[in-house]
Amino acid sequence: MPIRTATPSDIERWVALRAQLWADTSMDEHRDEAAAMLAKSPDNAIVCLDVVDGTRIRAFAEATLRHDHVNGCNTSPVAFLEGIFVHPRYQGSGIGRALLRSVQSWAQEQGCSELASDAHLENAASHAFHRALGFDEMDRVVYFRKPI
Repeated sequence: MPIRTATPSDIERWVALRAQLWADTSMDEHRDEAAAMLAKSPDNAIVCLDVVDGTRIRAFAEATLRHDHVNGCNTSPVAFLEGIFVHPRYQGSGIGRALLRSVQSWAQEQGCSELASDAHLENAASHAFHRALGFDEMDRVVYFRKPI
């Protein structure tokens, strides 16, 4: 698989995929978040892309180091898979697995022994994807808020 680390020249094509994963976020917010990910030290964040023909991005994975408590984890820092997306046309081809291997390698280089992630309760496809890649479900939670 042609996996490589994202660069600023990838932002527009990467953002187009981000918008498919997180549709409730504006394109400007996606651009800002993508730029912020790239601005982080490579010791604190990584964005892996599956790129073909030198320009076409089929998938991405974003990961950061989290030093705060991560549910279900016993160490710190923890590598956290912030998002992973494979264009629907290429799902099931092994691209997601290759992206995750790249993220895991980066996490191990950072001294992490745990990789965590999350998914919305109703996202059964994401749950199945995580289980297929060796993740164990740790908890289910519903967040509450009360304005005061």
